[in-house]
Amino acid sequence: MKELKIESTLYVFDSLQDVPQDIKNLMNHAVKARNKAYAPYSKFNVGAAILLDNDEIISGSNQENAAYPSSLCAERTAIYFAGAKYPEAKMLKMAITAASQNNLTDKPIPPCGACRQAISEYEVNQNKPIEIYFMGEMGKVIKSNSISDLLPFVFDRSAL
Repeated sequence: MKELKIESTLYVFDSLQDVPQDIKNLMNHAVKARNKAYAPYSKFNVGAAILLDNDEIISGSNQENAAYPSSLCAERTAIYFAGAKYPEAKMLKMAITAASQNNLTDKPIPPCGACRQAISEYEVNQNKPIEIYFMGEMGKVIKSNSISDLLPFVFDRSAL
């Protein structure tokens, strides 16, 4: 048996004020989307915004349902809409923000496993990494250069 060591490099900004201007703008779109979330059950609002290579910004928010498996996360809402509306465009950057209706969310909230897998599908298909920036309602912002930093062993069509 051999040991396999996996390393990821992430970048941490102390606040939204420290990120580049284009990321502030993208995160502001994510915040606006977060404010439109439908989260009556979890009371946890999430917004996502994606910058495409055609300069379009697509945003989405989490949409819950009493039948929980029927709900959809903000990241997948945005990425599926971007893929449906602009199938030829490449996704360059994604911003994600989350806020609880019950308490202050001051730690970065990364995408869930299902969203990581969905992001991976688009990143693999476009053969170009998608930068991902995520934060809570306030506080630090984390940057990942690629979904592979958050999901090192992706499952994609090459396994089928």
